[in-house]
Amino acid sequence: MRVLVVGSGAREHALVRAIARSHLVTAVFCAPGNPGIAALAGLVPIAATDVQALTEFAAANAIDLVVPGPEAPLVLGLTDALAARGIRCCGPTAAAARLEGSKQFTKEVADAAGIPTARWEAFTDTHHALDFVRRRGAPIVVKADGLAAGKGVVVAETEAEAAAAVIACLREGSFGAAGATVVIEECLVGQEVSVFALCDGRDAIFLGAARDHKRVGDGDRGPNTGGMGAIAPPPGFTHATQIAVMDGIIHPALAEMERRGTPFTGILFAGLMLTEHGPKLIEFNVRFGDPEAETLLPLLDSDILPLLLAASEGRLAGSSLAWRAEASVSVVMAAAGYPGAYQRGSAITGLAAAEAGAEVSVFQAGTRLEHDTLVADGGRVLVINATAPSLAEARARAYAAVDAIDWPQGFCRRDIGAHF
Repeated sequence: MRVLVVGSGAREHALVRAIARSHLVTAVFCAPGNPGIAALAGLVPIAATDVQALTEFAAANAIDLVVPGPEAPLVLGLTDALAARGIRCCGPTAAAARLEGSKQFTKEVADAAGIPTARWEAFTDTHHALDFVRRRGAPIVVKADGLAAGKGVVVAETEAEAAAAVIACLREGSFGAAGATVVIEECLVGQEVSVFALCDGRDAIFLGAARDHKRVGDGDRGPNTGGMGAIAPPPGFTHATQIAVMDGIIHPALAEMERRGTPFTGILFAGLMLTEHGPKLIEFNVRFGDPEAETLLPLLDSDILPLLLAASEGRLAGSSLAWRAEASVSVVMAAAGYPGAYQRGSAITGLAAAEAGAEVSVFQAGTRLEHDTLVADGGRVLVINATAPSLAEARARAYAAVDAIDWPQGFCRRDIGAHF
């Protein structure tokens, strides 16, 4: 099979590595990819959001399956464009990708399907939204309705903080069209967990669970980011919890999407809160998480490509995956200043020394080559993953690898997985 992975980050690096190991693969391409991916796949200089160019490349190069990493090309209709050319894609149509493209839509689907979630309301008017915040009080959660690169959610501890988030979205336009509507909801209490399912429109198989660390600083302090690290499996996530999530959240969502005439195919990412009343949905995403993909895929003990193909063809029923019974820890190294303004172009060395450790992988995200030197070219730049028989051993391996990397302008959290 000839496979095209779409994206340029560490998630796509992990996906390419898993796919390249398949016995079915004859060629792997990645658009646009990064220097780390270049060792595993042919890089294609096409932006992940250029749906037309991606489709033309897939058609011209006899691509059998396209595997999108990020959500943006899916929301823009990549799957639809490929289908029109007879090319399979393991991802949802634009209509089904609204599960991530609109938080209000997700809430409406959850309510219609009977999926437990936080009480909520949506607003386009600043005055009405602020009045709702005053009536509900804090803590409360304010979300930009559309795609905001993981930064459109404020968990407000005070009414003033919530009001500022509302004003930033609706009055100041901080997130552009993505913030023209805000969803305001109750603040759920419990342990947050990311659950993934591979779906074919009707059936789904469990694709793993992980716990992301969103805040930028140790002790879960500071602003939310795209993720500063993750662990798998999440402590306390039992087999009974897995069944409850699949039966009470994933399958009802698929049934409701099919009922609406927009069946969901691809990877469904359920962000959940494990509350005292059971799992409740925070949000849906329509692709693998980052850094969760880099955390889960190293534990995979199955060939993932046949299952991605089966999902794209609507024949997942009866399929399953095998996983290594180990722990996995991923630590993100980010450029100083992230998630605010950060500097590009600082040199990074020591990756080979880091990967010399047992069961360690370094996935590249925001990097580029400059005169044969690897330099930082983004906010989140590297993801260092380690697996081991225990969480403590995996943490030790991951941080030993971090310490082997020479990048003075980078930083990381030092407590990923430390509080479980």
